[in-house]
Amino acid sequence: MDRGGADGGPHLATDHDAVYEGRFGSDDWGARSRIWREIARHLQRYVPRDAVVLDIGADRALFTANIQAGERWASDIRDMSGHMPAGVRFVQSDGLALGDVLPAGSFDRVFMSNYLEHLPSADAVVQQMRVVAGLLKPGGRVIVLQPNIRLAGGSYWDFIDHKVPLTERSLEEAASLAGLRTTKVVTRFLPYTTKSRLPQSSALVRLYLAVPLAWRLLGKQTLFIAERPA
Repeated sequence: MDRGGADGGPHLATDHDAVYEGRFGSDDWGARSRIWREIARHLQRYVPRDAVVLDIGADRALFTANIQAGERWASDIRDMSGHMPAGVRFVQSDGLALGDVLPAGSFDRVFMSNYLEHLPSADAVVQQMRVVAGLLKPGGRVIVLQPNIRLAGGSYWDFIDHKVPLTERSLEEAASLAGLRTTKVVTRFLPYTTKSRLPQSSALVRLYLAVPLAWRLLGKQTLFIAERPA
């Protein structure tokens, strides 16, 4: 969930591993894995089980590990190959360069979580959306989980590697400039980080995701989905 603050950071000038080791201790991975199992279960409704799926800025691929798909791919600027779940194909690459290393029009779904805010500029966000559009098959969709600065307020800048302020409206504009058509926006979806008030147990996370009223109370991340027109 809070991979921006956690797993993203493709252009961070400092050492990625040092930043994330300080931000998330080793004990966090078990709790985060349980949370992502429930998030992926919820998002499965947007991912056909025979889909070819790519997770950009995947870190340890907690989303990819828990989604059911025909093919699962993950990419990160760091070499995370040793952390990949079985059956996940890993590509080490800057997200903006994926169009040069992966075949165009090959993916049914592209997933990005807490990633875009780490890019160096708003122009880079638009360019990343264009790269995603090129990787998607016609009719394919990008699924974005994104901290929303309008909802998170000043805490958006608590992480040194956050660079670009984004809301649901700027996501829609970036997608439109890249030739993608917005199909779904849930402005308030998840809490800002896994260290927030989202319960840590699987049962309570599942309950939270089943009650949209809770999203309206605690949600500071946006769920955004856009489609490459067929």
